[in-house]
Amino acid sequence: MPLTTYWLEHAWLDTNVEPGVALDVDSDGRIAAVRTGVDAPPPGAVTLRGLTVPGLANAHSHAFHRALRGTVQVGSGTFWTWREVMYNVAQRLDPDSYFALARAVYAEMALAGITAVGEFHYLHHAPGGTPYADPNAMGEALIAAAGEAGIRITLLDTAYLSAGFGAAPDRHQLRFSDGTADAWAERVSALKERDGVRVGAAIHSVRAVPADQLSTVARWAQDRQAPLHVHLSEQTAENDACLAAHGRTPTQLLADHGVLGARTTGVHNTHMTDADIALIGSTATGTCMCPTTERDLADGIGPAVALQRAGSPLSLGSDSHAVIDLLEEARAMELNERLRTRTRGHWTAAALLRAATADGHAALGRPDAGTLESGALADFTTIALDSVRTAGPVPRLGAETAVFAASAADVRHTVVGGRHVVRDGVHDSVPDVARALADSIAALRG
Repeated sequence: MPLTTYWLEHAWLDTNVEPGVALDVDSDGRIAAVRTGVDAPPPGAVTLRGLTVPGLANAHSHAFHRALRGTVQVGSGTFWTWREVMYNVAQRLDPDSYFALARAVYAEMALAGITAVGEFHYLHHAPGGTPYADPNAMGEALIAAAGEAGIRITLLDTAYLSAGFGAAPDRHQLRFSDGTADAWAERVSALKERDGVRVGAAIHSVRAVPADQLSTVARWAQDRQAPLHVHLSEQTAENDACLAAHGRTPTQLLADHGVLGARTTGVHNTHMTDADIALIGSTATGTCMCPTTERDLADGIGPAVALQRAGSPLSLGSDSHAVIDLLEEARAMELNERLRTRTRGHWTAAALLRAATADGHAALGRPDAGTLESGALADFTTIALDSVRTAGPVPRLGAETAVFAASAADVRHTVVGGRHVVRDGVHDSVPDVARALADSIAALRG
């Protein structure tokens, strides 16, 4: 079959912005060639005006949290009071309503330039904990939703067995639990990978998976060479409870049970000791920062600089979807660190873009995505350089403009596997994403 050629007015090629780049995409949806110095669109090429970067990877998502936006901003409270509101929304979802909501949420992600999502999925069973006829009905709903929205998904099927350090799940958490890690492994093993779909594992947290069952989840991921994610030290209360129960920090507990490693990503990694940071770095365990959620929930600012220096690759996620904007996540990671240290310039724009692209895709088990080079998946997004936010800087500063000025609203095009998913700001298969979001969220109000 003939190649499809995209002509990029400007492209970020990992270290610099190049004008006039042609990408040839083969029939398998991969980049066949990258040609620089192409001053004008070749005949028949698809023209993308603006700055094209590799597709953004949202390494941490809870799709149903999107229904909380605005609602949880009323009044004050803590992470724990926020969690009660979240539980109430979770109780109303079934496979059909979850599909409708997730399809809209993933379409919103596509509009924001996200081409792959890591869905940290623990909403497994019906309210009360009774399995659906298909025990993976909720996971399959998420997979189908991502397919219809046109983005790739790594379904991080999550073990969630306890209300806290061995306590039985409470009434809200019953639908999250498979009872034991062995039962979790049996259920998740029935999920099949397919085009655009990877199946990974997650440990919800050290409070939600008893210590003697952590290794079962880790072995499942190891046997399949699958990504393994875990909420880690998001709250000081979790650290205190873990020290009381086990005499060690959550990071040390995970290390003792074989959870840390290069295919593992700790989500948040906010409240860490120097020894924790050294453990994370020495095992090449990744760190997924979710700055807009961490600030929304008043969690704190994690030691991202120290973790990266220790050897932990950084990725980014929108987590609770207070906003869905990976450019804002990248910007916030740097700006949070500036506030904490009162110094500027902890990461270059290029380093922040790598966290949002190549390193994010690697955390999701997709090392063949996140770059504009021959052989990579043809997943990329184009950011306007002529909006009210981005107009003015010279194009060679496109990376700095994208990270420190642009927003999701400036995404013009999103291409996944060589196919246009978002064209001129309009989603190809969900033409009115706002209406789809409003309708699916309204349906959960009862």
